[in-house]
Amino acid sequence: MSVTVPIRALADRRFLAALAATLLLVATLPARAPAAKRSVPRRPAAAKRGARSSYPAENSHPRVAHARARAATSRSASSRRQRRKKPRGPVLHGNALRGYRAFQAMQRYYYIPGSGLYAGEPFSYLWPFSTAVAATVSFAHVPALAHTFRKELNARLVGLQSYLDTDNAGAPEGTYTSTLPAFDSTTAPPTGPGSTKYYDDNDWIGIEMVRAYELTHQPGPLGYAEGIMAFEMAGWQSNPALPCPGGIPFSNDAENTDRNTVTTAPAAELGLLLYRATHNPQYLQFALRAYEWVRTCLLLPSSLYGDHIRHGVVDPTTWSYNQGTMIGAGTLLYQETGNAEYLFQARQTARAALEYFTPARLYLEPPFFPAVYFRNLMYLDSVTHDPPRAKPAQEYVNYAWQYDRQANDLFVAGSPPTAQLLVQASIAQIYALLATPVGTYF
Repeated sequence: MSVTVPIRALADRRFLAALAATLLLVATLPARAPAAKRSVPRRPAAAKRGARSSYPAENSHPRVAHARARAATSRSASSRRQRRKKPRGPVLHGNALRGYRAFQAMQRYYYIPGSGLYAGEPFSYLWPFSTAVAATVSFAHVPALAHTFRKELNARLVGLQSYLDTDNAGAPEGTYTSTLPAFDSTTAPPTGPGSTKYYDDNDWIGIEMVRAYELTHQPGPLGYAEGIMAFEMAGWQSNPALPCPGGIPFSNDAENTDRNTVTTAPAAELGLLLYRATHNPQYLQFALRAYEWVRTCLLLPSSLYGDHIRHGVVDPTTWSYNQGTMIGAGTLLYQETGNAEYLFQARQTARAALEYFTPARLYLEPPFFPAVYFRNLMYLDSVTHDPPRAKPAQEYVNYAWQYDRQANDLFVAGSPPTAQLLVQASIAQIYALLATPVGTYF
């Protein structure tokens, strides 16, 4: 796939500007992680992502030994601090308190101090890292946690640098369809080996970077978001020989043939957020094109959206997050254009999704999927004031708190139930959303 010079120039310029701005934070934070010495397995293919247990086990286990060592060190030092007055923590209640506890457990058991990164093989994939970023940005909107989480957000930005890849990790020409800079699914050289770039993972990061920009007004996050948008736009499959031409592929792997709801709908959301932030009309135009392609090519008779199209065949598998991103894109389009047709379409999808995605069905999905779904559903409800508003999300985390939480505040999911960074970050994210104004979701 050819990439035009203007898009490449835009991407390079935006990423370099973002990196320069983010590097200003490094002086106040510990050094970046050392280079990885172990190869990292590729992320599972799209068709295998649905099962809760599909996330690689070797990248999921909490860092128990490290957490215990830190706890032991803390206890041994406590006697020397007995006379010191313990500083008061933030005063939190309800969802904010439970979410903060989930976030703290995530940091204790998965975060690698001094690196900006989370544990994996040896570091986490970008997918769970992006969810930790989303939880961090959301908690930064909780007034009692705003100061603490501004520092946490800076740490996430430093960690994000380790995934930025400007030359496809030196892979031979033809391995990947796009040579634009973007974020690899694993840490990129020199921290890690680098690997495939997934368009949906970059979407999630881009959305959070716009939220971070609106929160901090720092140029770095906005530059990252615009660089990602250039990567997404260049990935558009315009070949007229394709069945239902258009859409964004699952990854930049040359062997990939899928074009997905989960890559194209969040790209529409990102485009709309960037249009709101920059007033650049090309972002709105791309968002409209992406949204209409999903409706044309992946909308099912049930008013729900299928997963992807491959060789002209639509996979009718329905995941909650695919419905959520189209609900959100329709709502944002209505807000930016004033065209009530988009709001009608979003409500139509929401009604079908609420009927189909019973609590039992949602519990069978990885918690990341309902986290995306709830966020977009509640955002629509903030505009339309339709029921059930926050009720499904609240019931979901209430159940997780009672039945999926361990004594150390780690949450488990899958079969057999295991603690994973992706699970923990997703539950923390839902709690954070319930504790913050809906207007901050996008």
